Amino acid sequence: MSENILIVDDEPAILSTLSGVLMDEGYAVVTAENGAAAIRQVQSQPPAVVLLDIWMPEPDGIETLKRLRIHYPDLVVIMMSGHGSIETAVEAIKLGAYDYIEKPISLQKVILMVKHALTESRLQQENRTLKRLVEKKNEMIGASPALIRLREQIHMAGPSQSRVLISGENGTGKELVAHAIHHNSPRRAQPFLEINCAAIPESLIESELFGHERGAFTGAQHQKKGQFELADGGTLFLDEIGDMALATQSKVLRVLQEQEFYRVGGSDRVKVDVRVLAASNKNLSEEIKKGTFREDLYYRLNVIPLHVPPLRERAEDIPLLLEHFTQEVSQEQGIKPKRFSPEAIAALKRYQWPGNVRELKNIVERLMIMVPSSAILPQDLPEFITEGLSSEDSSFPPVEGAAPGSLKEARNAFEKKYILAKLQENHWNVNQAAEALQIERTYLYRKMKFLGIEAPGGE
Repeated sequence: MSENILIVDDEPAILSTLSGVLMDEGYAVVTAENGAAAIRQVQSQPPAVVLLDIWMPEPDGIETLKRLRIHYPDLVVIMMSGHGSIETAVEAIKLGAYDYIEKPISLQKVILMVKHALTESRLQQENRTLKRLVEKKNEMIGASPALIRLREQIHMAGPSQSRVLISGENGTGKELVAHAIHHNSPRRAQPFLEINCAAIPESLIESELFGHERGAFTGAQHQKKGQFELADGGTLFLDEIGDMALATQSKVLRVLQEQEFYRVGGSDRVKVDVRVLAASNKNLSEEIKKGTFREDLYYRLNVIPLHVPPLRERAEDIPLLLEHFTQEVSQEQGIKPKRFSPEAIAALKRYQWPGNVRELKNIVERLMIMVPSSAILPQDLPEFITEGLSSEDSSFPPVEGAAPGSLKEARNAFEKKYILAKLQENHWNVNQAAEALQIERTYLYRKMKFLGIEAPGGE
């Protein structure tokens, strides 16, 4: 949006005087003699500010303002009238006018008001730009059946007030799902706050969630509002809730039940209206059996369960993700985007991605910066992605369903040999082997079953 000013008035003398003064101030000015012409002008080139006379032939200024607000809700409009009244001014402001000025017009006042209105217009434009950037950053990229189904579930869950429990491995984008649910909810204009329960020490998590009163503990010099209070009317996303201490879990459960709480060290109840979304990369059913997660809290949170699929289960989305991350890194780093060759894309699609989408983004950023040529080839990829793609090891029987000597057989043979080595290094402790391989334990179990790997003694 350019910083041009539209003046709308049915008096040619007013148009001429205001145009001359504002052009002397360095502004680009266009004029319209009635509301219909003003609407056409805005449709042709939306101005930064509109000076709109109220008393004009049909449509008058109030009706013109109403029509403009429908299609251009962020347009900054200053109303003018020689027959002003408090009632008219109040009506104009209620309809969204920025301000109101009476005739005979003080030219100095007009100049000052236009400057303030332009500042408001710039701030609104910056706000819209930032919102678009945030929305783009939180966009879920992909067209695979798994992602299409997840989007459908989000669109169904979003408009409700129900709590949602999001499951998925690290790096799959659980926080993007939470953002999308909030964006599709009636609370979208209210706060969206998130807290990583695994990143905050147990001694501070309650203060972070519920706030504290002055003097509640050493160092509490001022009252502090917690995330529940700050998110009032909006959405609070509790990420990695499986890592929350049991004592804190019981207090969160009480907030979900009663929608009220006490600040740490406080005696006054704080009432809130917050929709809670939660996420975990852990199997919370297993955590309940271990006694590390409350069963009653689980059922409170798990009203609508959503699962975010790992990248290896939607490898067909990798080309779209590559294009998205390439453009994103190009803009962030100020470098020219690079092209991935078909062979490089094929290699990336075959990789298992233990770190999921987050790992893919990091690799794209690394390649964009470190590869000197404009095309990224298979030899440019990290060795751990390309290793084993052409390996052959006849000491292992072919995996069922793979043609003799096929790439799939070679890859599975390599993976079996590599996983066996890690299991033996870790004395067949699956948890430790999964950490060494940087994959989820449940995924390692599936791989072992698929590749026919059994622990000694059939354990």
